[in-house]
Amino acid sequence: MSAILDISRVGIEFPTAKGSFRALIDVDLKIKRGEYISLIGHSGCGKSTVLNIVAGLLQATEGGVMLHGREVNEPGPERAVVFQNHSLLPWLTAYQNVELAVKTVFKGKKSKAEMRAWIEHNLELVHMTHAMHKRPDEISGGMKQRVGIARALAMEPDILLMDEPFGALDALTRAHLQDSLMDIQKELNNTIIMITHDVDEAVLLSDRIVMMTNGPSATIGEILEIDLERPRNRLELADDPRYNHLRHQVLQFLYEKQKKVEDISPAKKSKPDANEKVA
Repeated sequence: MSAILDISRVGIEFPTAKGSFRALIDVDLKIKRGEYISLIGHSGCGKSTVLNIVAGLLQATEGGVMLHGREVNEPGPERAVVFQNHSLLPWLTAYQNVELAVKTVFKGKKSKAEMRAWIEHNLELVHMTHAMHKRPDEISGGMKQRVGIARALAMEPDILLMDEPFGALDALTRAHLQDSLMDIQKELNNTIIMITHDVDEAVLLSDRIVMMTNGPSATIGEILEIDLERPRNRLELADDPRYNHLRHQVLQFLYEKQKKVEDISPAKKSKPDANEKVA
């Protein structure tokens, strides 16, 4: 299957008071339809910069991004973003937040009845129909993030871009949302690019893990294929030697091949726990 997204030789520089700062260099990645890609690396390695270039929020200094053979140079509904902060409008209900996105994308293409059914369908995908008429301040953090995912899915994007979507949630809520996302991707065959600091999350969800080198001038260091069968069950995988080997490969890259200078101090010489998140 050919790639729908082609990130080709992407580099970017930012002007600073001390001169030009090169954040990325020679980032090359081709992504197929239905793939789940995780970007992982230490803070400052350019993960969010890559995501923002794909989203059209930043312009690459060198190289470029092609989606379906067309250059990406501005935001568009075919690329929906889910941020760590849910970014819901606080004065609107869950239903109305999703409705706003649907009206923006499908105005004149769907009748009112079709729009209503489509909004309810996407809220049902994330198990939020019971709270669709509640405002963000009336629901939990996990529920807010479910609405944010429903809003993104309702745009019918070619690619779902997720910037640490579960980073601010407690462990149990995070696990429930990870399971929901796997169910949704199985049903919709979404193409997803996700930034995460959580090694276990990356191995559980991904088809490939893209590991970034440290900045400045960050680039792709290694790409790890996750050849675990789907559907995936986190309890069964906990004792699977293949899962643990893949997790070890990611940790080895992050903590040995890309060890940061501050990690070498005497206070930090002990090896990280396998469940530890990247800083």
